[in-house]
Amino acid sequence: MSETRMTLDAARLERIRDWADTYIAARRFAGMSVLILQEGQEVFFDARAVRDVEDGLPFARDTVARIYSMTKPITSLALMTLVEEGRLHLDAPVSRFLPEFSDPHALIPDASDLGQTEPCPTPTLHQILTHRSGLSYAFNPGLVPQQMAARDLTFAPRAGTLAQTCEQLAQLPLAFAPGARWEYSVGIDVIGRVIEVVTGRSLAEVFQTRIFDPLGMAETGFTVAQSQQDRFASLYTPLAGDAMDLNSAVTGDESLRLVDDADNSPFLNPTCLSGGGGLVGTIDDYARFAEAMRMGGQGIVSRATAAFMMQNHLPGDIASLGPSSFAEQPMRGVGFGIGGAVVLDAARSGMPGSVGDFSWGGMASTFFWIDPVHALTTVLFTQLSPSSATPARAELKALVHGALM
Repeated sequence: MSETRMTLDAARLERIRDWADTYIAARRFAGMSVLILQEGQEVFFDARAVRDVEDGLPFARDTVARIYSMTKPITSLALMTLVEEGRLHLDAPVSRFLPEFSDPHALIPDASDLGQTEPCPTPTLHQILTHRSGLSYAFNPGLVPQQMAARDLTFAPRAGTLAQTCEQLAQLPLAFAPGARWEYSVGIDVIGRVIEVVTGRSLAEVFQTRIFDPLGMAETGFTVAQSQQDRFASLYTPLAGDAMDLNSAVTGDESLRLVDDADNSPFLNPTCLSGGGGLVGTIDDYARFAEAMRMGGQGIVSRATAAFMMQNHLPGDIASLGPSSFAEQPMRGVGFGIGGAVVLDAARSGMPGSVGDFSWGGMASTFFWIDPVHALTTVLFTQLSPSSATPARAELKALVHGALM
């Protein structure tokens, strides 16, 4: 039986302000904003506390924030525009566009050193998009992630260029044979480079002409513009060590330790256009993108293509594919589409939601989801790394579902 569309109760939505106050008072977030749309109409907005603890600057609606991995759905959408034009297909091997990935090798199961490899098929674009390619992230456990960290293969704003980093990445073996399991990875950065090669243009130019200009996303890009610098938020962490270590539980004495000062951030002058995590922007801009997806592509892609992206592309849920990596979402009861997670069974996921919810988050604890059942788009902005430091996403989903009447 299909669910009945419900409307949001304004009085119950007010609980979100109290919840946000609790996070601020406990110094778990420096500041935050939440925007909720239903049927395309704004039903709730709140911004509070500060974007810069040191100077006491307010976290406002026009605050510019690092969206990190919420860049991935945008990159995925850009690729799908090329698929619609017949310029590539998802089963194509990545080596067709990036020859450095020819003749791949993968670690053998239970390998104890990086030399224990065997030849394997070249990952396809579809496997890369759905994190089943054998690529990984430097913060994941395992031999390949350790080497990625040692070689600074992070696709950070100033970690070389996108082309250079992809070439260096291709020198490493895959963590597993393509298709063998699911592991969160830098694959969408590789997809960004594919987009550049196919179009002959930089990823920034492709985003601008194909997505940002048509949707009116004037505040989003890889670089913090001069006009945005006085609105750019600083980044904080509760960790004693590396703020980008998403699996670390080592907290420090200061719950809001400054790790990326807005005045001296690498996002002011990036060299690597990271399709996996390089964008900055405002909450309203991201809501425009999310609404475009909810509304079936809004001309960026066809309604059929948007629906295809938001279906589960895995044979089951993420958990069934044996992941050992971090993920921005639950793994049980949740599948993965082109660019984001898809709720298959909300009860199994342990997070309130509707079947078909499409979502993803970013390292600085930003989050969005599209609820097709209740025609909802919700976006959370804050700047605390890592996102695993708080249960804010699950709590916000519970608050929004608790307001459906």
